[in-house]
Amino acid sequence: MDNHKPSPVKILEHYKVSPPPNSTKPTSFSLTFFDIPWLFFPPNQTLFFYEYPYPTSHFLSTTLPDLKLSLSVTLQHFFPFAGTLKLHPQASINKPHIVYSEGDYISLTIAESTDDFNHLSANHQRFTKEFYPLVPHLPSINQTLNETVLPLLAVQITVFSSVGICIAFAYHHVAADGRTFNHFMKTWSSFYRDRHDSSSCLLKSLQPFYDRLVIKDTNGLGEIFLNEWCNRRFNQISVDFGNMVRATLLVSPIDMEKIKQWIISQCKKKNRSNPTHLSPSNLTCAFVWVCYMKAQARVDDKNFSHKDVSYFGFNAGAITRLDYPVPASYFGNCIGFARCMARTGELLGEDGIIVAANQIGNKVKELDKSILEGAEKWISDYEVFFGSELHVTIAGSPKLDLYQTDFGWGTPKKIEEISIDKMRGISFSESRFLKGGIEIGLALPKGKMDAFNSIFTQHLKFLQ
Repeated sequence: MDNHKPSPVKILEHYKVSPPPNSTKPTSFSLTFFDIPWLFFPPNQTLFFYEYPYPTSHFLSTTLPDLKLSLSVTLQHFFPFAGTLKLHPQASINKPHIVYSEGDYISLTIAESTDDFNHLSANHQRFTKEFYPLVPHLPSINQTLNETVLPLLAVQITVFSSVGICIAFAYHHVAADGRTFNHFMKTWSSFYRDRHDSSSCLLKSLQPFYDRLVIKDTNGLGEIFLNEWCNRRFNQISVDFGNMVRATLLVSPIDMEKIKQWIISQCKKKNRSNPTHLSPSNLTCAFVWVCYMKAQARVDDKNFSHKDVSYFGFNAGAITRLDYPVPASYFGNCIGFARCMARTGELLGEDGIIVAANQIGNKVKELDKSILEGAEKWISDYEVFFGSELHVTIAGSPKLDLYQTDFGWGTPKKIEEISIDKMRGISFSESRFLKGGIEIGLALPKGKMDAFNSIFTQHLKFLQ
């Protein structure tokens, strides 16, 4: 690689976007036990690619002013995103909290790229390093002896003149889960799209709900997690971006049905019970887990012992699983952590998909029964999870319908979850074009990506 090669992305302008003056009262939010575990994780980074057949000059003069205005109005309703997270060394005494003050803002960067928009927004393999010039940088951490202050959200809009734009986000998950971020995105796009409609307003039923007391911590999980945060730090996964590629694969409803029928037929042949919860999402998870482990076994030099444990992690929505009501528009995190385990030898065997489906289905059954059962071990379990080479985690959810985020230029051509690069993750989202389909986003070393793609394709043919 030529280190002196100029970047295809040129920064044009930096802005500070705040809610309208005096529109929001200064507010402080304590973190709930659903928020605290996310203190261990780096910011989420998500890219939305839109077709935009206008030159950069048109964007700057016509589109940008209204985008900034609609973003400001959106922040009036989602003001914590403009605030900061404040951390104190003695977290058990001065607990982490989110603070919004008058004049707080998010960083908005405007850039222009000469890179190939259609290449970046495609499904085929692309080097991960090609995407990082599009990702916004959260402003520098303000740290004193007594306090660390973290901004929560940054946005970068990159124009590919006369072809498209990329709206990119970096935000700390401690502030909000994917459901809340989706609510923010839909609101911003709606305000911009309907900016000339004087009757347009945010429906009261869609107003973010901010009362943190709605989350009941009857098991003292907040104190447990704060103590864990003070005493633990997850080791960062070492990633070599030089040889890492990103690709998107599609699992169609027909593919999901093939997987399901194969599992049922194999269980019938062997006089075994079918796995529980053979939902499209769970079937896809099981299939991807096995393909991932087989790709890793094929490429890695070391020989796996069949006794090695492989871990599969995912998040589970808690709003519908708690035994008390939480509004769907609640601002914050309301998701649980789930971890499945299986012997590597079982996953690599002929019944690997059945083993994976059983583990995932049983975990979902447990979550449906009690989402908080064993929750006191969420952080300690994930320390083991991330400490193992044999793990994979799912980010995102096809239930969020992010592909319906329309600013008026049409739905996104592509959405990329950049955060998976550093967490050995796989992103799930709904398919833009195929109803009921699931897009699988991966970022892997080139050799492992080739192996995964080959195994993925061969297995789907075998299941016919």
